[in-house]
Amino acid sequence: MTYKTRIDGRGFDEARPIEAKVGVIPRADGSAMFRIGNTWAYAAVYGPRNLHPKFLQDPQKGILRCNYNMMPFSSSGERVRPGGSRRSKEISLVTEKALLPVLNLDEYPNSVVDVFIELPQTEAGSRCAGICAASMALADAGLEMKDLVSAVSVGRVADKLLVDLDYSEESYPDVKVADIPIAMMPNTGKITLLQMDGEVKKEELMKLIDMGKKVLMEIYEVQKKALKEKYHEVEV
Repeated sequence: MTYKTRIDGRGFDEARPIEAKVGVIPRADGSAMFRIGNTWAYAAVYGPRNLHPKFLQDPQKGILRCNYNMMPFSSSGERVRPGGSRRSKEISLVTEKALLPVLNLDEYPNSVVDVFIELPQTEAGSRCAGICAASMALADAGLEMKDLVSAVSVGRVADKLLVDLDYSEESYPDVKVADIPIAMMPNTGKITLLQMDGEVKKEELMKLIDMGKKVLMEIYEVQKKALKEKYHEVEV
């Protein structure tokens, strides 16, 4: 079986519709919503605040903790079991590693910044949507940041290279599928996350990264616009 055109009619280098907003959770120190296609991510930031128990504290800098959670009926596939899982713990850690390069936590010794990411509806690309939302929420919280972080998946379905796989493409039958989440600091082009589920050739990977970077810059503009709109409203 081959894959000639995308099921939803997009171009191979085209992302699903994107929407973003900050300040969506009133009691959080910072919050954001990021939607790509039918995948919705909400992120809330609390802190910096004192970390307890004290033996977990770092006297030289603050600590970032991320908690990623898909709601039980959010997935396009099988029902997600409530509570923690190996997958959610792995994605939580991956999210921390993707966000840490843009943060300066040296001013917050013995403190913690908690980021909670909830996904009420998903159709692939959930970790990337969560990273985008979390990055915006950290900026909304007023933390010192070198840049935002933008994230999207790229991959291959049969012999076609494409950006922002949806669920129907991730689970496309009878062909080889590769899914590669990428996160990037847009102003420097530094990649903070690169994972791979499946196999691609080296030259295919390099081309996919280039395709992804173009969409990541589009996502970055959406993130910036959402932040500017909130603070423009405050100024007015």
